[in-house]
Amino acid sequence: MNIVVLAGGLSTERDVSLITGGQVSAALRKNGHKVILLDVFMGYSDKEEDLEGIFDRWEEVSSATGTISEEAPDIEQVKAMRADKSDCFFGPNVIRMCQAADIVFMALHGENGENGKIQAAFDLFGIRYTGSGYLSSALAMNKGLSRQLFAAHGIPVAEGISMKKTERKDNFSETGLKLPCVVKPCCGGSSIGVSIVHTEEEYEKALDEAFKYEDEIVIESYIKGREFSVGVIEGKALPVIEIAPVEGFYDYKNKYKAGSTIETCPAQLPEDITREMQHYAELVSQVLELNIYTRTDFLLGEDNKIYCLESNTLPGMTPTSLLPQEAQVIGMNFEQLCEKLIQVSLKKYGR
Repeated sequence: MNIVVLAGGLSTERDVSLITGGQVSAALRKNGHKVILLDVFMGYSDKEEDLEGIFDRWEEVSSATGTISEEAPDIEQVKAMRADKSDCFFGPNVIRMCQAADIVFMALHGENGENGKIQAAFDLFGIRYTGSGYLSSALAMNKGLSRQLFAAHGIPVAEGISMKKTERKDNFSETGLKLPCVVKPCCGGSSIGVSIVHTEEEYEKALDEAFKYEDEIVIESYIKGREFSVGVIEGKALPVIEIAPVEGFYDYKNKYKAGSTIETCPAQLPEDITREMQHYAELVSQVLELNIYTRTDFLLGEDNKIYCLESNTLPGMTPTSLLPQEAQVIGMNFEQLCEKLIQVSLKKYGR
């Protein structure tokens, strides 16, 4: 097949996305496909190109992958790098190249990759893509809405509230919650803008930090415990993986700096807790209609109570990312996983 792996973009997870895209592209080429890695914002060339035979020139055409730094990228600097200086999210030739592909592998992360907007645009352009549709993606991306849906369907969540910037409450007592708490952007990813708050002074600073990224945030009670994640493909849960940062919590630095986190799969848990967590992961995929694949994050409190954090519709896809590690445990290597996600996604198009 001719495949475009779409990555990059303008989210704070841009660098992560490009690394994911590069790894997925390499895996799919090993599987015999013709693959172009394409930065959705930078595009290809600065003029309308003749796309005849472009997939045979994948090496010349593909975007560079770069590296992941300890800090999120400066999006204004990224915008300034584009040759045509356009504000259009889709770079030159992106839509035409995606239309020319048999399918687009979505390697985007963060706001404009996971919030359903690109999925909706692709539906209108008749472009086939991997993963969930626009509505499911939008619901999963919004932590405020998704936690309400989880609670309504019996999926346990920490006590919390949503807060808009226009309704900011600097006095912590007005939230109705107790310290410590967690403050985070409503639709962000990779724990960017997330703070663990222990005092009222820290609370005000945490609001400043989270509102830098979005106009709506979520504030939740802090749950002391262990963090886990469960991938789900076609409604079936994979083995549970435990994520244990060497220090601090699972923030941007600990996610992407080598040696910062110890990951154990399958997680060392009692069988009943494993089954319960997998059940909730499958239920999340049903409630949000994430029918292709997803990865849901959980906390296990010191009282062994499970709390659902969020579901990721486009989880990281390097060989050492969480979902591929889970798949490896059941005998599915990285190349096989990438192929599986394409085949599962094609089913929604009757292929």
